[in-house]
Amino acid sequence: MDWEFVARMEDILDLYAEAHDPLYPVVCFDERPYQLVSQIVEPIPAEPGRRQRYDYHDKREGTCNLFITFCPSQAWRHITVTRQRTKTDFAHQMRALVDVYFPKALQIRLVLDNLNIHVASALYETFQAAEARRILRRLAFHYTPIHASWLNMVELELAVVSRQCLDRRLGSLTQLRREIWMWEAERNDQQATVDWRFTCEKARLNTRLYPA
Repeated sequence: MDWEFVARMEDILDLYAEAHDPLYPVVCFDERPYQLVSQIVEPIPAEPGRRQRYDYHDKREGTCNLFITFCPSQAWRHITVTRQRTKTDFAHQMRALVDVYFPKALQIRLVLDNLNIHVASALYETFQAAEARRILRRLAFHYTPIHASWLNMVELELAVVSRQCLDRRLGSLTQLRREIWMWEAERNDQQATVDWRFTCEKARLNTRLYPA
């Protein structure tokens, strides 16, 4: 029996069950790579009764990274597009989380997976020790169990943005950032969020995870 899995899972589920407290927000964080692809032949515009048509030839323009931050209780999300995904990039995301997105929070409970850049030491590698400590005092990392990133609500947001915004050819960082900004603004205006119903009580009905 993997009790470490159970302990991490219940830790996350307890966070989700808490009432919203703006001083102690629960924030979900993740990232995904994205392949930039441009058109070689201009698409044929849509006509009545006929969709827009694309030529199958395209041009790869390199890869980039999307950092996504999601606060379910506030129905708010933000995506930052970066050229790469390094510990330094992660550290700057953490500083923005503390200073820009949630400046009034006393502590941000951060749900994230076990990627090798998701570590407190990344901040010490990037900033002076005093600055790294200042940021980390405002953060509490809550890691999902290994191979259970589905427990991170931000995975649902990544699925939505992939389907609604990214499932097409976007050939430059400028174009990608513009399209994501429009998607993000509309989704935040709609106050779209996740209706999470999986709880510790429901999990404990699983006799494989919790043998008698």
